[in-house]
Amino acid sequence: MSLPEAPKSSPLKASVKKKGSSQDFHLHLVSDSTGETLEAIVQAALVQFEGVEVKKHYWPLVRSAMQMNRLMEDIREEPGLIMYTLVNPQIREALETECMKANLPVLSILDPVINLLGSYFGVQASHKPGKQHKLDAHYFERIDALQFTMAHDDGVLVQDMPQADIVLVGVSRSSKTPTSIYLANKGYKTINVPFVPGCPMPRELDEIKNKFVVGLTTSAERLVAIRTNRLRSINEETEGDYTDMTHIQDEIKECRKYCAQRGWPTIDVTRRSIEETAAAILNRYQQWVDAQNGNQSGKLPE
Repeated sequence: MSLPEAPKSSPLKASVKKKGSSQDFHLHLVSDSTGETLEAIVQAALVQFEGVEVKKHYWPLVRSAMQMNRLMEDIREEPGLIMYTLVNPQIREALETECMKANLPVLSILDPVINLLGSYFGVQASHKPGKQHKLDAHYFERIDALQFTMAHDDGVLVQDMPQADIVLVGVSRSSKTPTSIYLANKGYKTINVPFVPGCPMPRELDEIKNKFVVGLTTSAERLVAIRTNRLRSINEETEGDYTDMTHIQDEIKECRKYCAQRGWPTIDVTRRSIEETAAAILNRYQQWVDAQNGNQSGKLPE
């Protein structure tokens, strides 16, 4: 269900300050937890509005009426749209009442989702703030995964591969490290190993059994640009094979061949963000897990 357009007399338009020919849009994000959920949802929506500059104000861990009163004083100084994730009914009511008095638009981001889930499950929501950040087993698994992944970056301690959930193999500057960290934040212990032509790959890669390994490749043009910028950033003038187009093309082909010979899938990261690459990896990983549960070959289904 889409929201109707705001009428000319709406508080939304009344809350926009005009300075010359430009407008100042203020977005206040109020949360009783860290505000990560709220920020993620709002950011996903804001990218649809190109050319609009928004000043975001963060108000996390708001859990008392006193805190609410203080932040409302600041909001009135730079009025704008207020979005919130608050589960305490008293604090929610206080915020909405003050927004109504100040003629400011306000929206609860999670209410439609929580209400729909509650209706579908036939269960009432617990309304406990920050419950997704509780110190449960999954939380500590994520911390362990991050520590493991950071300690095993760029081919370090490859003897620990049996302990990893995911192993990434790829040419230099193919986003192995940031992708590994992203996967670790999802709770997957990840090791990444660089593929360097002419240098022997760790024998552990051929010795590990029943382990998910994926190769990362990219276009030669993108790799040339990234590596050239990398050298410039460290004031390195000597380029050589590292940025040579023909050498890089051969390097990518060798990496793909190396992975193909071992039956490992490869993912081209040329036009993918880190998040998109990680999503593709996890999709393949789940296929691999399903295949493992169905047979012992460890090969992905065709």
